[in-house]
Amino acid sequence: MLSVRDLVKVYPGPVTALQGVQLDLSPGMFGLLGPNGAGKSTFMRILAGLLEPTSGSVTLDGADIIAHPEMVRAKLGYLPQEFGFYPHLTGEQMLLHLLRLKGVTAQGGIDSLARELLDRVNLSFAAKRRVKGYSGGMRQRLGIAQAIAGDPRLVIVDEPTAGLDPEERLRFYHLLAELAENRIVVLSTHIVEDVAVLCPQFAVIRSGRLIARTTPRAAREAIAGAIFEGTVQPADLPELRRVRHVTQAILVEGRHRVRVYAPAGDPPAGFEPATPTLEDAYLVLMRTEGLEAGNGARSTGVPLAGDRAGAHS
Repeated sequence: MLSVRDLVKVYPGPVTALQGVQLDLSPGMFGLLGPNGAGKSTFMRILAGLLEPTSGSVTLDGADIIAHPEMVRAKLGYLPQEFGFYPHLTGEQMLLHLLRLKGVTAQGGIDSLARELLDRVNLSFAAKRRVKGYSGGMRQRLGIAQAIAGDPRLVIVDEPTAGLDPEERLRFYHLLAELAENRIVVLSTHIVEDVAVLCPQFAVIRSGRLIARTTPRAAREAIAGAIFEGTVQPADLPELRRVRHVTQAILVEGRHRVRVYAPAGDPPAGFEPATPTLEDAYLVLMRTEGLEAGNGARSTGVPLAGDRAGAHS
């Protein structure tokens, strides 16, 4: 069990990156969804024991990550948003270097472990290739290989699919889903599709607060009957955005195909009911004025689920 209590982080300025986050996580995949600058990376770095919070606590199976980060390091795997590599090293050499830095040992030797890890992330074919020739997805898989060394209890991945092409993203989805079968995997992302594909549960973070904790299905059902879709001329879109809650607008053949959130059931003329998507639910949360944790999340119909799931000032 990963337990987060009243987590606050204030940077000099002051800039408050986290505002009283509380969260309990059991084994499985959990998504943390929010825009850039919402506090996701700060939260992940604190979970990884790399950054001290201003206040609050984080425990993993009862061990205090903040007070004794060295005690949980062996149970932790971390893939940060920007993972540094030595481009002149081969994939195998880079992984061996990282395993030594982590202090990982193996019964059959560290060389054998590196080969096993490369095979597990489907990089055996490129083991002798220099990292500078790796694609973005190959580098992410190499990062995951070092993160899962030592069979960690907690794996933290920060924006793992950003910049990947669709094929590489699909490969990465399969890999992450496999990892979550017997450990806690926390996935931080601003890409709604990542959560929709991978995460049975997720939380939404905005301005350092958890404003909702729910499931993809519950989030969609909460706005059922309130999403409408229609076609709008480009010149009319600014006014529609001013008076309506537009969740999405896609240009199709010179016109905007627009989706709006109308909880009162009063869509603009010509708009028809549409099946809600997780992106609709997410954007409703992100764009509702004055939304606050707890009561604000409920006002949109997207629930805070589970004990202590919300954030407190």
